[in-house]
Amino acid sequence: MSCYVYRSRRKPGTYVYLPVENDWSDVPEHIQQILGETEQFLELALTPERQLALCTGADVIAAIQEQGFYLQMPPGDKSVTSL
Repeated sequence: MSCYVYRSRRKPGTYVYLPVENDWSDVPEHIQQILGETEQFLELALTPERQLALCTGADVIAAIQEQGFYLQMPPGDKSVTSL
């Protein structure tokens, strides 16, 4: 699965993984507002076995299949998802 990774300029260490380049339609508006301006950081091929910095490819793939995106935040930061 191809994946596009965007990083938040407002919230360091916060990334959004999207299955389609620049398609934010599945990311809730309140999350987009909290993230503020983002920039494309990386394009990668995901496999379930791939180990990423804070999770596995399987974690990202499951979230994308379930909700259309994957949100990665620094450990212990729940500020985006708690709203």
